Amino acid sequence: MSELKSADIDLIKRIIPHRYPFLLVDKVRDIDGTNRAVGVKNVSVNEPHFQGHFPQTPIMPGVTIIEAMAQSAAVMVGVAQDLADKEFLVYFMAIESAKFRRKVVPGDVLEMAIETKRGGGKVWKFAGRATVDGDLACEAVFTAMMDLPA
Repeated sequence: MSELKSADIDLIKRIIPHRYPFLLVDKVRDIDGTNRAVGVKNVSVNEPHFQGHFPQTPIMPGVTIIEAMAQSAAVMVGVAQDLADKEFLVYFMAIESAKFRRKVVPGDVLEMAIETKRGGGKVWKFAGRATVDGDLACEAVFTAMMDLPA
């Protein structure tokens, strides 16, 4: 078995172009090639979506949870294929079977287990499960086009 890799925030920013307020992953750990990884998002009340998404009872929007899973998948691929500091973009193509099971609120640590269902070319398909303290918050299957450097 090969050693699992990880990406801190500095490496993440060298792989994907997202920046505040839309960089939604703080680290990615347990990177097993392009097979699987775990993204981590520390949810903070200072994030701009909480100002308008139920301000009296702030809840992380479901679409941002799925975006955080997609960013985690992109970082996994970027680490596995050594894409730091290269032109690398990822575009959503489809979101399927999205289910939301638990609120995600400020103070939570969102852990996103990502598994590649299909990959290797331009079109990749992933399954993601986001949990807080082991409780399932969201699950989805999503497809993305990877604009990998030549």
